[in-house]
Amino acid sequence: MTSTEFRIGGDLTVRRLGFGAMHLPTEPGTARESSLEVARRAVELGVTLIDTAHMYGWGANEELLAEALHPYPDGLLVTTKVGVARSGPAGEWKLDGRPAVLREQVEQALRRLRVERIELLQLHRLDPQTPLADQLGALRDLRAEGKIGRIGLSEVTVDELDRARQIVDIASVQNRYNVLDREHEPVLAACEAAGIAFLPWRTVAWGDSGARAEIADLAAELDATPTQVALAWLLGRSPVILPIPGTARIGHLEENLAAERLRLTAVHRDRLDRLARPA
Repeated sequence: MTSTEFRIGGDLTVRRLGFGAMHLPTEPGTARESSLEVARRAVELGVTLIDTAHMYGWGANEELLAEALHPYPDGLLVTTKVGVARSGPAGEWKLDGRPAVLREQVEQALRRLRVERIELLQLHRLDPQTPLADQLGALRDLRAEGKIGRIGLSEVTVDELDRARQIVDIASVQNRYNVLDREHEPVLAACEAAGIAFLPWRTVAWGDSGARAEIADLAAELDATPTQVALAWLLGRSPVILPIPGTARIGHLEENLAAERLRLTAVHRDRLDRLARPA
């Protein structure tokens, strides 16, 4: 039986199948009202891990989740990411891991999410222009101050993960990964060996899963959708995988969460494993 829970950092228990809030519209109007309903429905259905980021609307996504869910129910983890800022020459976004920028974005996230501590704070990307020790040192200092609980990374290689772990404990990694795209298989293996949570983004290949006849055929056999097959494959792939599929529609949300009940046999998984693109 596949476990439905995972302890991030060894002590923070969440339901493995979470929710990515990136696609929720935040502009005033009916679309925003729908976003609030989707976020609330996710929690009603038992989601305990919601992923957002400073970059998603430059804080607007964090504010939306706070409006929808604060005061947060016990056991709900809203994780956010920092390290991308509008600091290019013309105000365009760029990777920015300077300690002062990371600290300011964390302070903003605390205000927007209406919390005193972010239990899991992830570095959206490593900034190649800033020493890794400076970037992670800033987050380590914020953890020591009690403003964040655990530190995660996003879009890293095995070598980068190794170097980061020499500086600070890493609780999670968020890399692109799905049944059709397994470029980061080595990173997943490293996370599994270390008990680090692996949060795949682009969990269903942005709809490509349904375009593959093999996945569509298997979904039909199982009376499921291609999206559910792709999510069930992830849940069965490794116990450290915490998929965070996103949607702006309640129907899709309910479809995604139902994937937890879908059981793939060894034969099913073998058929899906043949579909991966070469790394």
